Amino acid sequence: MAVPPTIAEGAQGPTVSWAQYLLVPSDLNHADIDGIFGPVTKTAVEKFQAGKHLTVDGIVGPATWTALGGQRPEPPTLRNGSTGATVKKLQEVLNSGRGKFAPTSNPVLALDGIYGPQTALAVEGTQRQGHISADGVVGLQTWALPVQQGSQTLAGLCGVTRS
Repeated sequence: MAVPPTIAEGAQGPTVSWAQYLLVPSDLNHADIDGIFGPVTKTAVEKFQAGKHLTVDGIVGPATWTALGGQRPEPPTLRNGSTGATVKKLQEVLNSGRGKFAPTSNPVLALDGIYGPQTALAVEGTQRQGHISADGVVGLQTWALPVQQGSQTLAGLCGVTRS
């Protein structure tokens, strides 16, 4: 996969969200994934660049993308109607997370790999508990939700990207 295009302060969109997602383990919070390259993202990029001994310019260009791992595939977006092994793993993780990173009021999910209304309801509860928009869609912000002590994320537990 190719390195994404260069982005800097003022940029907006999915490429910015991807960079923000990749910065979560080092310098951003999951709630900072908003697709807007503002001062918070610029500062996070500069800290990341300094820590990796890159040119500190606050711009996510080829060298920074490579250090972030931006050329790898993004986690899938899951929503009502999605199916497959990743949905089943998400269901397992949401069940095991009840009372931890997911509310105890979340429904116990059938492990059927079908993203239906009950899975959406459980995702919404987890999103609310993580203080992000509760839309029932598992996108980058939801994948980056912290689920355990340290840097473990929902994505890591589901095996869709780094922990």
